[in-house]
Amino acid sequence: MPRPDSASRNTIRQRVARVALVFMTLSVAALPAAAAEYMLIPMDLKQTNHLKAYGLAYHMLTQGIDVEWLLNYRGGSFLARRNAEMELESRVRGVLFTVVGSTEVARIKAEVERENMEVVLLEKAPRLAVYTPPNAQPWDDAVTLALDYAEVPFDKVYDREVLDGDLDQYDWLHLHHEDFTGQFGKFYASYRFAAWYQHDVEVNERLARELGFTKVSDLKKAVASTIRVYVESGGFLFAMCSATDTIDIALAAAGVDVVAREFDHDGVTPGAQSKLQFEHSFAFENFSLEMNPLVYEFSNIDTSNYARLRGPEADYFTLFEFAAKHDPVPAMLTQCHVNVINGFLGQTTGFRQGLVKKSVVLLAKVEGSEEVKYLHGNAGRGTFTFYGGHDPEDYQHAVGDPPTRLELHVNSPGYRLILNNILFPAARKKEQKT
Repeated sequence: MPRPDSASRNTIRQRVARVALVFMTLSVAALPAAAAEYMLIPMDLKQTNHLKAYGLAYHMLTQGIDVEWLLNYRGGSFLARRNAEMELESRVRGVLFTVVGSTEVARIKAEVERENMEVVLLEKAPRLAVYTPPNAQPWDDAVTLALDYAEVPFDKVYDREVLDGDLDQYDWLHLHHEDFTGQFGKFYASYRFAAWYQHDVEVNERLARELGFTKVSDLKKAVASTIRVYVESGGFLFAMCSATDTIDIALAAAGVDVVAREFDHDGVTPGAQSKLQFEHSFAFENFSLEMNPLVYEFSNIDTSNYARLRGPEADYFTLFEFAAKHDPVPAMLTQCHVNVINGFLGQTTGFRQGLVKKSVVLLAKVEGSEEVKYLHGNAGRGTFTFYGGHDPEDYQHAVGDPPTRLELHVNSPGYRLILNNILFPAARKKEQKT
């Protein structure tokens, strides 16, 4: 028998949902007043689908249902008023929940009060945007994969939208694995004769001209500067892989040409390295640029070479534990059901600790090394969070590799760190009060 198409599956799902919702509503209405009143969504090892659980929590917020994030309680569990529609949605998504009464909730919150835990109220679903090239494939970016799988809605923006001021519409922005230096990912040595690379150069150079720039590197600097203004005005920024170090390079290199002739058809500014202005960058300072067009690297910030020496069997990183009551922001960003996570490579795999600004909070490191995997900081009224590597469930993603199938990694701790970031802005008002 042929499998139903997507439209048919949605129709079937809607019919089943309507019937089930009627029965569940009647059942809940028939319960005595002292019966269970809350949905507890555990996020420890018992959870059947951690990734979909984030989508469920986000969906609750879109429906006007407040969600309490129980930091450090059973892996960062979620608690909400019992709702028949949400119970059905949980079952459809394959997310484990338990129904608990007021007495059990009081016991849980008493434990939270005693221990290194905290209750954070999530009040409003943040508006999300992903900065991504129009020609990018969905599987090119782990965050896009995570949002799609978790069924979390988002908009796509790119250079034109950023410069037109569209970021003002969004609370949270993710940066696709972009090269903000305008060197086309520094794929020149290996792929300059490949059709896809030549097409990418052509598309970006045409876009730069349309937007009034003579070269791509100048366009990317303007975009990076606009993103920094967005963050300083209260936006939340999340970046992975090469977007992390290249946006800082672009910001520090304002007014300085650090791009070789092979990329922008002219030479670098004499003494470019000494003219970098690190006060403009988000997370990194005192780094040295790699300006050789034949070297697949942007600077000495990246720790990919060290990670490759360890290899996949010995590559892992450790999350730091934070005092949830005193440091709720880093605690939110590090909620997970394990604290040791398998490493994964990227063009920017991790960050050299000695080049991280002292004001930045380290969230995860490779033990026994100076390699930072995950960090967070403030800029003006907003924040930035950088996560090294390309795809948490694809150790060494290469050009042309097939997409990661997240239905095979529903409890991925590496992907959980990504999804912590989409709920973090929902707690913004509470955090400003603490």
